[in-house]
Amino acid sequence: MTTRRKFLTGAAIGGTAALAAPAAIKAQSPIKWRLQTYSGAPLGAHVIKPQIEAFNKAANGEMEIELYYADQLVPTSELFRSLQSGALDAVQSDDATMASPVDISVFGGYFPFSTRYSLDLPVLFDRYGLKEIWAEAYGEVEGVEWISAGAWDPLHIFTKDPINSLADMAGKKVFGVPTAGRFLSRYGLIPVTVPWEDVEVAIQTGELDGVAWCGFTEAYEVGWADVCNYALLNNVTGAWCGSYFANTDSWAKVPDHLKELFKITIDQSHYYRQVWYWGGEADLRINGDKMELTTIPAEEWDTVTKDAVEFWEELASISPRTKKVVDIFKQYNEVMEKVGVPYRYS
Repeated sequence: MTTRRKFLTGAAIGGTAALAAPAAIKAQSPIKWRLQTYSGAPLGAHVIKPQIEAFNKAANGEMEIELYYADQLVPTSELFRSLQSGALDAVQSDDATMASPVDISVFGGYFPFSTRYSLDLPVLFDRYGLKEIWAEAYGEVEGVEWISAGAWDPLHIFTKDPINSLADMAGKKVFGVPTAGRFLSRYGLIPVTVPWEDVEVAIQTGELDGVAWCGFTEAYEVGWADVCNYALLNNVTGAWCGSYFANTDSWAKVPDHLKELFKITIDQSHYYRQVWYWGGEADLRINGDKMELTTIPAEEWDTVTKDAVEFWEELASISPRTKKVVDIFKQYNEVMEKVGVPYRYS
């Protein structure tokens, strides 16, 4: 009996040790990622920081994402190359600003008059096929995974001197995003690229005359409303199109449950931005007191919307895939115009 008891005791100890072994696996160092966003810290506090904090908390020590803001690790124009090489594990940006080498990158950021409201963009991705097109395009590029796209704010122009007509745009140097800048340059607006953190000072020193980068919510949040005197109410499009990307090797090393968690918190971020921007735009146009509102008369602005049709065809000619995207925008806008209130008012 004594011998048997010793045997059972030893077996119990051995069994406990064996069962405890997986704890050592769980105790391994967490997966570490470096993610850089296109935005500076004041804006990043809304467009990404809550998502990263939520993910890190829910990951429960298994994974940790270090968040870096515009130009902190690499210049914004080098985000794609840095992601592809593995210098960065993930990126939040629009396709055009990060110089993605895909044909559909021209639709990232602000594509003139493609949307009227921020809710249009997720509908286009989820119900009209843009999600599949973006996945296909990035599937042809080694080293980068496209994960999700979402809507930001509408595009307005904020300047030190007023814009009351198209002629007033001529010669004004503005900080802006590539595709919209390319379109607006036909009216004499001059797109200028400077580091995000330098924009406010560049406006104060005269290096820039304003920004064509965002809506009212951002202009007030990041301080640009403090150095611009006028806000043009005519907007060029209803929503900025931004995405999340990951390095392929980094993404492959993440367990499925953490991939799902990352996507869930991205969706949470998309929802937060919809509310933050939408509420801010309305409130600040009425109650904001830092900029005087100006408007280009409707009959003159109609020429801009007509010019956009020509611009759409110009981008559709890039490739069969860009034509497919333009055709989807046309189809969607046709549906919206036909359905009327509350989807479209005019």
